[in-house]
Amino acid sequence: MPLLTALASSTICPSTHLPMLAAQFLLAEPGRFSLVEKLTLASLIFTSAGLFWKRFGIVLDKILKSRKDPGFHLGNIGKRTWDFFWEVLCQAKVIRERPLPGLAHAFVFWSFLAFALVTLNHIATGFGIGFLDPAGIFGRIYFSTAALFAIACAVSIAGLFFRRFFIRPIWLARPALPGHEVSWESGVIAGLIFALMATYLASFFVAETSLAARLLWWAHTLVLLSFLPLVPHTKHLHLILSPATIFLSRGGFSEIPPLEGDEDFGLVTGKDLTQLVSLQAYSCVECGRCTEHCPANNTGKLLNPKEIVLGIRGYLNEYGPTAEELLLGKYNSQEAAFQCTTCGACEFQCPVGIEHVPIIIGLRRGATNTGEWDNEYGGKLFNAMERNGNALGLSALERDKFIQKQELPIFDGSQEYCLWLGCMGGYDPKGREIIASFVEVMRYLGTTYGVLRKEKCTGDPARRLGNDLVFQQLAESNLEAMQQQKVKKIVSICPHCVRTIQTDWKEFGAPAPSTYPTVEHHSEFLARHQSQLPHNKTDEKIVYHDPCYLGRYRNIYDEPRSVIESAGTLVEPERTRERSFCCGAGGGLAFLGEESGQRVSSVRAQELAATGATTIGAACPFCNTMFRDALANGENSPRLLDIAQIAAAQLPPKELPS
Repeated sequence: MPLLTALASSTICPSTHLPMLAAQFLLAEPGRFSLVEKLTLASLIFTSAGLFWKRFGIVLDKILKSRKDPGFHLGNIGKRTWDFFWEVLCQAKVIRERPLPGLAHAFVFWSFLAFALVTLNHIATGFGIGFLDPAGIFGRIYFSTAALFAIACAVSIAGLFFRRFFIRPIWLARPALPGHEVSWESGVIAGLIFALMATYLASFFVAETSLAARLLWWAHTLVLLSFLPLVPHTKHLHLILSPATIFLSRGGFSEIPPLEGDEDFGLVTGKDLTQLVSLQAYSCVECGRCTEHCPANNTGKLLNPKEIVLGIRGYLNEYGPTAEELLLGKYNSQEAAFQCTTCGACEFQCPVGIEHVPIIIGLRRGATNTGEWDNEYGGKLFNAMERNGNALGLSALERDKFIQKQELPIFDGSQEYCLWLGCMGGYDPKGREIIASFVEVMRYLGTTYGVLRKEKCTGDPARRLGNDLVFQQLAESNLEAMQQQKVKKIVSICPHCVRTIQTDWKEFGAPAPSTYPTVEHHSEFLARHQSQLPHNKTDEKIVYHDPCYLGRYRNIYDEPRSVIESAGTLVEPERTRERSFCCGAGGGLAFLGEESGQRVSSVRAQELAATGATTIGAACPFCNTMFRDALANGENSPRLLDIAQIAAAQLPPKELPS
């Protein structure tokens, strides 16, 4: 008897009929759903969707009300599509950087994809319009495949739950939430996911028309509809937003967006937050991979890249994207923002496409360009770059004397290469030794080269510390000098110079792409000419340190190693290649005051020395100078050489004039 008929004809107290009514509600017609059930299901779906949208609509509104990103354009669709396929659908980055928990997370994600059709059919079945026949060939195959994914998902989510709440890696903690070091919401979500899988798998062991089957159907439905409204209230919002975050990246690693007009000073208040920054803030999954690999955080500094991003989210939640409150204040500290070495480890590790470095540099811009950042060392650095054209504050005459002493030719447009000296190569004594060694190699190869007479600092420290005025002045001056001399190819010993010339200068009056000079690091030059250089390989152990701006920024790892392997036995430190630990010099920090906590350079130098190598091979003059200081007081410390010096040592002795 249908449920409504039973209610209409009942003359006895309804309480005496509750068991019967419940049975009729669930099993009014075996294999079918009663009208009351359908109405109940519809109301639950609308309630769940409404609660979901109540929060998600607010988040979406904050993202859309943030200002447009200057300079952003949706180009290179092929690369964006590949990144989406590789990082989202294949979960490649998630697995590669944390294999075991990454694989567990991937199985949960893949299970959700596999369950998309199952879930649609499940809801449709409640309305009597199910489209997957469990007795058909396709239905049997699909439901059985989904069951395998359900098993993998249940095991994986249980493992992730155990890791988070019992192993408790410190990277998952939220220091900004006292008493909530590990968020309870993760446990609730894990429980719901496990329940979804369990109720689905249990349905295979009961008759399709039984009471147990109907109870399992409703249990699965209630869990599903309870899960949906929780998503936008928790870090699991990344399930919806992170695919968009990855697809809508700025297009390159740590791309710093241009400022827009004279009134744009960077990230100062809420009205300066862009749509990409807001989208990324709400996409954070709080996994702590950025924190785990941050050299500042690892050496006792205040900076935590995860908290920087979550601080932006907290600001948006409280004030919104049009607020006048300062971004560096309640949710993020100025001290933390200026402890970043811009090494890019955070951004490289992030599985959901968050671009931490541009956000941090944006906050620095806001503080520096408005005068809020008042740092003695920073002020001296900016003055030195403005007045002397170099970060060391030395007279240009010192560079001229070095050029004359080394008999370096002036670039006049006839030579193949413009040799870019940079601040370290032109003014620092050890940097000059690297230049001298590289010049030896170029002369041995018969490569024609010259140096610019009016070369100035590329502006890298000013750029990374947020002083756009000084950076623009230096960039425009250097671009003018390059254009006058018709420079077509540049080679530099400094990865920071290479990055700045190749990428950052293009914001300020750069020539057309077809006429812009090609820029390469000397490791690329040396590797390309290895067959033309003599090899006198020994058993000497040489440990190589990957510079951040050469490795993560330019994906150059094998070229410098090929130079070392031609001279000795290559040794790898504990953290190497993409996971290399920073020397501590980047982001302008080489020119600022003493660090708090441990010195980043000391930690890295100890790692390199611990390999037992007799020589540390470097490929960046900043790394060289940082390790030089760190190793100065150590007994039996390995010697420190640039790869140019290692290559030059292989050359035959110069013939003395008779």
